[in-house]
Amino acid sequence: MRVLICALIFLMQGSFARAQDVTTPMSWHPDSIVWQEYNPDGTKYALLQGLPDQPGVALTYAFFIPAGVWDAPHWHPTTARVAVVKGTLRLGYGDILDKDATRRYPTGSYLVVPGNVPHFDGADEETMIIGTAVGPWTTQYVQP
Repeated sequence: MRVLICALIFLMQGSFARAQDVTTPMSWHPDSIVWQEYNPDGTKYALLQGLPDQPGVALTYAFFIPAGVWDAPHWHPTTARVAVVKGTLRLGYGDILDKDATRRYPTGSYLVVPGNVPHFDGADEETMIIGTAVGPWTTQYVQP
């Protein structure tokens, strides 16, 4: 599993070689993420590498979703490349949260979520993703 995660992160970072020159090897394991943001719904966020507010600069982040938690429809200004490293991510597209319209992505899945496209996500079990994007990176909710 550790090799899969490192390989996926290497592939994700490699797709942004022109955006940021990475000179120090980096790797992460789902059990050793140092979380920086804890939300009331139990979700957690960590910026693992990069600068989210800098245009054209790559970033890598981790996001933890507890069982039963859903995120309302939202979008990001740039495309995200996401690896599911624990659990099963449920992801759907559109302006209205519709759990029945989601697709399930189990551990080991890799997906591309286009920028500026409203989507929603959640999990039936504890789930963690590691994603890579290019800044500026923000989350904009369809219904603020």
